[in-house]
Amino acid sequence: MTMPITEIRIENAEWAHARPRLSVLIPTYRDDPTALLKALDDPGAGAEVIVLDDGSGDDVLAERIARRINTSRIPARFIRLSSNEGRAKGRNRLAGHARGGHFLFLDSDMLPDTHNFLSRWLAVAESDAPVAFGGFTLDQTPRRPETALHRTMALKSDCTPAPDRAKAPEKHVFTSNLLVRRDVFETIGFDEGFSGWGWEDVEWAMRVARRHPILHIDNTASHLGLDSASVMAAKYEQSAANFARVVTAHRDIVSAYPSYKVASALKNVPLSGVWRPVLKRLALAEAAPLSLRAFAMRLYRASLYSEAV
Repeated sequence: MTMPITEIRIENAEWAHARPRLSVLIPTYRDDPTALLKALDDPGAGAEVIVLDDGSGDDVLAERIARRINTSRIPARFIRLSSNEGRAKGRNRLAGHARGGHFLFLDSDMLPDTHNFLSRWLAVAESDAPVAFGGFTLDQTPRRPETALHRTMALKSDCTPAPDRAKAPEKHVFTSNLLVRRDVFETIGFDEGFSGWGWEDVEWAMRVARRHPILHIDNTASHLGLDSASVMAAKYEQSAANFARVVTAHRDIVSAYPSYKVASALKNVPLSGVWRPVLKRLALAEAAPLSLRAFAMRLYRASLYSEAV
């Protein structure tokens, strides 16, 4: 029998009497969010911060987070779960703790690129925007050989300015730096049928875009937590089932994406059991040129997705 997930809550002295306009929601699973919490510690911002440890089981990290929460100058709550709940459920749980009129979802491995990051988000919230995405960069991300492939691919496809993102607004929505008005999220939460990594944020944006405009602005944060090539491949393998879930629900939208079109083309290529492992080996080959590895990794991902189109 599966034991129910329990939560432990810790709040700082500022929490009880605060009336925040903005709730900053930070899920974490074995990533240290204390640098982000320090960067957000602006008592004049009218914000609260809520951190969720999604069942990491790391007592040392939990103690570090709790100390940071207790010394924060802004209202802050730390929630620690007994078991992992997952990306969609965890974010829905975070929203249930929020008291602000807008929610700002930030990943724990992000770091604001400007000193007025929160005040700029508050200005967007005061304009009553239903949904807005601020974008992300690698401006503060350390350069490491083991994450060079992820850096190359992210710079090409993810680190894009607002005008480019706005051309396909739902496609370029990630929970790494996402503002949502309370009533929108209370009506349209994350689909808890997703499991593991990938696509739950884009699928959420597809449902939102049918009812609300999605604003794209340049209020960026740096993504510090780039992955090694082997971790990237494992995440893509894990995300194939989630991609299939998106195709089932939103084929009319996703069929216009390049990833879907390439997957459709690869679906008819015979002997995938032979050439698919070759693509993976090439993507993981550190001696190969980065451009070739990135091309191989994108094809490998599309070959995994080809079974869903």
